[in-house]
Amino acid sequence: MRHIELEHRFVELIPESLEPGVLYIAMDYGIATHACACGCSEEIVTPFTPTDWAMTYDGETVSLWPSIGSWTLPCRSHYIVRRGKVIEAEPWSEDQVENARRREKETKAQFYGTRPADRPVVSPAPLAPRSPSRWTRVKSWFGL
Repeated sequence: MRHIELEHRFVELIPESLEPGVLYIAMDYGIATHACACGCSEEIVTPFTPTDWAMTYDGETVSLWPSIGSWTLPCRSHYIVRRGKVIEAEPWSEDQVENARRREKETKAQFYGTRPADRPVVSPAPLAPRSPSRWTRVKSWFGL
């Protein structure tokens, strides 16, 4: 890793040009962005959602979880940001990457109540007709 630390900056907007070694955090947009810690300068975006990344600020330093895996970039960097430090993680095989992508897809589908595109559609059983509610029966008895 070229950058072993990331200085955090809370910003309203992410700048067009990212300064190496800086983690830009835009809380209004729920994202953090930085130039890849390997030094390749590719933009890394980590959205804060229940199914993506979480950011922890302890008053002095920032941590991101889970790890950042740049699998679509030529560098294929893999690291964790913990208390402002960049901790290099082991490289992943294509099988590990595909398994992680499948788990992420399933986690999102489960959380957001959708289904992954590769899972078949299962139609629910038809609902039985509902009998009229008591209130409806009372209103009809009085001719309302």
